Amino acid sequence: MDAQTKAEAAAFRRLVAHLRERHDVQNIDLMNLAGFCRNCLADWYREAATAQGIAVDKEQARTHVYGMPQAEWRAKYQREATPAQDAAFAAARAAAKGHSPTD
Repeated sequence: MDAQTKAEAAAFRRLVAHLRERHDVQNIDLMNLAGFCRNCLADWYREAATAQGIAVDKEQARTHVYGMPQAEWRAKYQREATPAQDAAFAAARAAAKGHSPTD
């Protein structure tokens, strides 16, 4: 493994560790601000593992990112989205598709 790949892997591990510690940051907040969430990161991890010939299923990948089974994380930390969060999510999805939510 070359130095760049090692640095990228270390950055990924640090991001995962950071998200595991920041239970207060909800997935909808991540989606609204950055366009990805823990589930997206788990999907990307699973895709990368598969490309390397490593069998990782969806639940294994999410457990890796969440640091526990996703259902357990949800029960402990996930809050109901507020109307403002839902509206921001809808607006961001619409913008990503190239139109406003009022179209």
